[in-house]
Amino acid sequence: QVHLVESGGGLVEAGGSLRLSCVGSGRTFDRYVMGWFRQAPGKEREFVAAITQNGPSTFYADSVKGRFTISRDNAKNTVYLQMNSLKPEDTAVYYCAADPRLSQLTHNGPGLTWGQGTQVTISS
Repeated sequence: QVHLVESGGGLVEAGGSLRLSCVGSGRTFDRYVMGWFRQAPGKEREFVAAITQNGPSTFYADSVKGRFTISRDNAKNTVYLQMNSLKPEDTAVYYCAADPRLSQLTHNGPGLTWGQGTQVTISS
């Protein structure tokens, strides 16, 4: 099973950008669909973006389409989330997730592997 560690969160002004990174341990990273979720205070964790094992296909929540880009570098066991044109409503703890099955990940199914989360705060 892969172990995930996120980094790159912080405080930025609205309209700014951040890039999150998630490094996975082990030699099986390229077998996993990778994704990002977020959870704002008082709200449920929601899907943000996903990328398939070799990165030909990406998927986004409607709220981030055109602003966020997910990518991965399997040689570095790393998945990225480039976030542009940030809004105050993007404020949340962002979590990296992994699963071998695309539908399982995008629907936040049971058994996903999670990172510890990284805080993103957007000031207005």
